[in-house]
Amino acid sequence: MDSANKVVGSTVSSSNKPNWKLKSVVIAALTLLTSSQSILIVWSKRAGKYEYSVTTANFSVEALKCALSLAALFRIWKTEGVNENNRLSTSFDEVSVYPIPAALYVIKNLLQYYIFAYVDAPAYQILKNLNIVTTGVLYRFILKRKLSQFQWAAFIFLCVGCTITQVNSTSDHVLQTSLPGWLMAVVMALLSGFAGVYTEAIIKKRPSRNINVQNFWLYIFGMLFNIIAIFIQDFDAVANNGFFHGYTFITVCMILNHALSGIAVSMVMKFADNIVKVYATSVAMLLTGIVSVFLFGFNLSLPFFLGTINVSVSVYLHYIGSSAKLQAMPAQIRTERV
Repeated sequence: MDSANKVVGSTVSSSNKPNWKLKSVVIAALTLLTSSQSILIVWSKRAGKYEYSVTTANFSVEALKCALSLAALFRIWKTEGVNENNRLSTSFDEVSVYPIPAALYVIKNLLQYYIFAYVDAPAYQILKNLNIVTTGVLYRFILKRKLSQFQWAAFIFLCVGCTITQVNSTSDHVLQTSLPGWLMAVVMALLSGFAGVYTEAIIKKRPSRNINVQNFWLYIFGMLFNIIAIFIQDFDAVANNGFFHGYTFITVCMILNHALSGIAVSMVMKFADNIVKVYATSVAMLLTGIVSVFLFGFNLSLPFFLGTINVSVSVYLHYIGSSAKLQAMPAQIRTERV
């Protein structure tokens, strides 16, 4: 009996190695892509403003993500054939859930361009971590998953860390970021948290469904909502100057970055979970701060350094909290989760 258990255990362990390698690669790629997002957005400005239409840039991102998903599906169809899990045809009940997260992502993605009127790239990357708190709370109430005390403590450390990094020691103003910047950051965190948790629930509701099919329908609705945004916000500019007016090499790099980041996020949701995603992206603030020193002359102040330490502690607390929960589960359930 013991020898049989050992054989089963070794089989499960060996079969999980590629899965963990895939998780590591996807999370590392997401971290690198996210750390360069804010830098590319700021870099794409000319004289402090965007010469291109941000709504067309958003549409281009969704269109590129849709094309990448289709390319992946064509490759799968060529090697495996078309089956129930990878075909594009679907039911109304399945596809009707995608407009909600697609609309939330459109609003959140548009806000990320305008928040840079109030914050710099490192500050944006730090304030973006507020979505970890909203994600955790929504995780508890929407997906009905209980979070450990360590994980709740991690959320508190994150909020404290974000605040510390914004302390202004060289001015009469307590915080570097103004009230509009904070409000936009909070709204973006709520939108991102709800959309992320909702999307994960959709994706994992039918785990056998090919992720590229799920992505395709999400991006289709994203394109539709961005077309509406173009008509509402930039119709005259696009009609008079053209769809790609003001685009530069940096703009193209930014669009590619956003598209690949969206694919990486969906892969994390499929093979890990949304909290892993937001913690992977939180590490990106360290890289953003370091790169911004050389590109934009950003000052790595003591509050920024102390805030990043707080975030690092929160990552550790979340990790040991997740490990403790996993070890407390029965062996059969642990195997199923892995």
